[in-house]
Parts: sequence; C-alpha cells; structure tokens
Amino acid sequence: MKDSAVITIPADAKYLCVLRSVTSKMAELSGLGNGEIEEVVHAVDEACSNSIKYACRGDSSKEIAVTFHFNDASFNVTIEDTGIKADPDAIRGRDLDDVRPGGLGVHFIHKAFDVVSFDERKEEGNRLSLVRHRKEHR
Repeated sequence: MKDSAVITIPADAKYLCVLRSVTSKMAELSGLGNGEIEEVVHAVDEACSNSIKYACRGDSSKEIAVTFHFNDASFNVTIEDTGIKADPDAIRGRDLDDVRPGGLGVHFIHKAFDVVSFDERKEEGNRLSLVRHRKEHR
C-alpha cells in the first residue's frame, strides 16, 4: 500500500511517546498543517491510551498496532489491540459542562477526525478506524 506505515507497540503508556512521534511525522507527510497535526496526534494518543487502560488493562504483553494511510482525499488511522472487546455504544465523552480533569478523550477524537468507527466484525480485540478528510473534500 503506497503512502502507508504500521507501528506496533506494547500496550504500555511509556511507548506512547514513540507513537506520537510517528503519528506527527505521518500527518506531516500527508500534508496536514501544524494545527491539524496537533489535533490528530492528541486524538491518536487518547485512543491508544484508552486501549491500554480499558481494553488491555495495562497488560504490556498485549500489543497495539497502528496503521497510517493517506491519499489526496484523507488521512486514515486504524488502531487495533488484542484486549477486551469494547462496547461502542457505551463509549461517550462526559458532559462538557462537567468541568474536571479527564474524560475528554472521546471529544478530542471526534474533533480531530470526521469518521470514527469500530469494526465490530473483529472477533478478538478492537479495531478503531479514524478518517480525517482533506479540507477540500469536507
């Protein structure tokens, strides 16, 4: 697949810095601007942090694979883990009027990406697809 890359990391928060660097570089290579890159990096970091915390339950023997693909129309990220299957209907950000730390990751993900979807056909673990359309394709 042209213009794509895959990185696999242990489900351990200490590897998120590597993932942030790769996400930033792939977003830059795709042609996203600085503000867009920051949004995408933050969203991917949040999604993978949630995978580590909730799906993998901090078990660093599990892995998270992140696939990046871009073309003229979009920047796509697919995050797969080998953890406990998520219930997409139960995942929602807290009320924005509830001012306190934490719980905003889902909002960041939806702000950075136009399409956020779980592949419920995956039998074990989770597969989250994130798509950010180019401005001219929005």
